[in-house]
Amino acid sequence: MRLKINYEINERQPFSLEQLIKIILKQRKINDIKNFLSPVPPQKISLFEFEPIFKNKFKQVIQMLEEILDNNQQIVIYTDYDADGITGGAILWETLYTLGFNVMPYVPDRKIEGYGFTKIGIDNMLKKFKPTLVISVDQGITKVKETDYLKKKGIKVIITDHHLKGKQLPKVDAIFHIPELSGAGVAYFFAKEIFSAFKNQIKEANKVKILEKNFRDDYVILASIGIIADLVPLIGPSRSLVKFGLESFSQTTRLGLKHIIDEAGIKNKKVTPYEIGFVIAPRINAVGRLKNALDALRLLCTKREDRAFNLAKFLGQTNRLRQNILQITLNEAKNLLTKATDNFKNLPRIIILKSEDWHEGIIGLVASKLTEEFYRPTIVLTKSDGIYKGSARSIYGFHITRFLQGLKEFLIDVGGHEQASGFSLEKEKVEKFIIQASNEANRVIRLDQLEKVIDVDFKIPLSLITIQLVEFLERLEPFGIGNPTPIFYSQGKITDARLFGKKNEHLKIILSSLGNEGYQKEFIFFDGGLFFKNLNRDQKIGLIYSLEIHQWNGIKKPRGKIHYLEIDGVIKKK
Repeated sequence: MRLKINYEINERQPFSLEQLIKIILKQRKINDIKNFLSPVPPQKISLFEFEPIFKNKFKQVIQMLEEILDNNQQIVIYTDYDADGITGGAILWETLYTLGFNVMPYVPDRKIEGYGFTKIGIDNMLKKFKPTLVISVDQGITKVKETDYLKKKGIKVIITDHHLKGKQLPKVDAIFHIPELSGAGVAYFFAKEIFSAFKNQIKEANKVKILEKNFRDDYVILASIGIIADLVPLIGPSRSLVKFGLESFSQTTRLGLKHIIDEAGIKNKKVTPYEIGFVIAPRINAVGRLKNALDALRLLCTKREDRAFNLAKFLGQTNRLRQNILQITLNEAKNLLTKATDNFKNLPRIIILKSEDWHEGIIGLVASKLTEEFYRPTIVLTKSDGIYKGSARSIYGFHITRFLQGLKEFLIDVGGHEQASGFSLEKEKVEKFIIQASNEANRVIRLDQLEKVIDVDFKIPLSLITIQLVEFLERLEPFGIGNPTPIFYSQGKITDARLFGKKNEHLKIILSSLGNEGYQKEFIFFDGGLFFKNLNRDQKIGLIYSLEIHQWNGIKKPRGKIHYLEIDGVIKKK
């Protein structure tokens, strides 16, 4: 682990906050500063701005939809079972339903039917419904054989997706593929254009007002959940959806969203990407991992208070079950890794673990946890109905889905994006796949890629930590993938250090400037109490931190949130 300091500021250097913003955005390769700081509201962004070819395709879609509406034929929204697919599916299904279409959602069962379009999933969907048109959400772009199967049955197919394309595109009626968005983001802009096309045909004025409000507020909120849950960079239209979605959370009257927030215990808390990524989205994801995610979609769309309450409670219970299963599975996975690597001393360039009986809804989370802890691309495999399901997570700069596509000869199917991927393979090919994947990883992954680099935006003196600085940085919110929270590095002497929290698990440090003890600043390190024994008064240390405003008894002051400690030149993390 090493520090990479991008810019250093000293006390004698004239410096403005405007310069700081420009430097941060330049480091993030964001050139259009004006649009970044004041993004266009998503309801003013057209689907056709993403790809000019979409305009002609969409005219054909509208002709198709008009015919379907006139004949009262059925549409099925076939959506993925994760938070991105469920929120996108809710947007598109509800839009078409409100416009008067005969439309139903279909969410495949992860264990029985698998990801996206599958033959068994299509057959089960056709037994339940008799659609003229099937529209995918957050899946389908790699499903060539499966969409051919649908087309041979005389069913029209439209794909809306954002995942990495395969070598061959499905031969369907229309494809709206936007890789810079999430599945819910694509669904939002696609549904908005449908509403715009049919708006003047709606006889009930109230429905027009409802949909106008939804595309201004509720659907933006739903799309923001999908974008954050799917780790999409928060730049361009994705940033617009998330920024305006977060602002709309406090005003939403959507029962499902309100009850998720109530059940999660964040009712009076400002919703940020953290609350979505670690509180709201996991509850939606949990149902798709362990049960059938259709209940999550029902929760987001229900108009009944009692149903919203009960479904939100069910999501919370399922999420707690998911947490328990995850911990058990993670412990088993780490035990396997311990034995294979001599207590983590000889980690391979790619971690690959398999089991006969891990829950397939959990293996992606296990891969994510191992990647985070050991900073290695990680693949976790489990046996399921006679085949193996795999889930992979990756480190910065290593495109895991492209890597797996290069091993397609071993796989039944594969899909995903740069940081995450899912696939399946026959049990007879598992061992050969592991050997080939390991060999290929040794060839293409450099050792320096496996050293975690802590990207520090600025090294600054303590005197520059002010309320004005923190408030100015808030202009860059929301923070997330592609626009991370600004990170700072400062050195100083310890004036005071103490433990706090119910179990003394947290650490507070008062740091004074080197050579100028007049500047003292407060820093906190959540779950950093274990380092207290290593600290002494007047000890020189370095801190890697982000900034916040702390308010107590009506007094506001800037405070640092420690991410890492540097003691005697060694970087330490919790």
